[in-house]
Amino acid sequence: MSTVAELSLPPLIWAEPASGDALDHACMRAAAGCDSGLVSYRLAADKLQAALVFAPEVPLARAMAMLPLCGVSLQNALGALAPPEVAMHLDWNGGIRINGATCGRFRAIAPTFEPQAVPDWLVIGFALPLIPPDDHPGDTPDRTWLYVEGCADVSPPALLEAWARHTLHWINRWEQEGNRPLHGEWRALAHGLGEDMVQGDASGQFSGIDEDFGMLLRDGETIRLIPLTELVEVRR
Repeated sequence: MSTVAELSLPPLIWAEPASGDALDHACMRAAAGCDSGLVSYRLAADKLQAALVFAPEVPLARAMAMLPLCGVSLQNALGALAPPEVAMHLDWNGGIRINGATCGRFRAIAPTFEPQAVPDWLVIGFALPLIPPDDHPGDTPDRTWLYVEGCADVSPPALLEAWARHTLHWINRWEQEGNRPLHGEWRALAHGLGEDMVQGDASGQFSGIDEDFGMLLRDGETIRLIPLTELVEVRR
């Protein structure tokens, strides 16, 4: 377990190690009224977990931009630390992909799922598996682990620090410039754009996203919008 003293984080972001699940710890602290900017983390031998507490000042429908924002930030962080041949992409629903295979995911938790409500808090967290549980990772070709993909030299504390820095950078851009720059960055990393897929009870061609990152699924002449708020897990 890493200690707080080993992490070098940017201003306005501060860290607490979690003895259990990092996302659970962040939600507990958020519900208790902690300040925004808390990063809860757990550095285990086989997995990196981290979660960031936000205090939104906008409705949930807009605040959920923090989900793709945190994903883009992790890709930027990994891109700075990993070998150049390592490619990271993002599923619309929070999935993380390394070299095309699933490798962990992001989750969003808030005390409400009402799109027009301003939530008291919002937690965005991710789990990134580092090593496989056995010696047969080839048995699951659609699933991978960070160190299997040539990233054994990527230090989890360094990746966590870089994620925090890039996240703060993107938050500042989002506050100053809105969704447009983030839209462009996310689309370049999006997995499955233009392909047929299933999301919940809907299916169709993933044709793009709306201004609030909602998924646009085309089925013939019909386009269905799936709001990003449908990914919110509610805890009170």
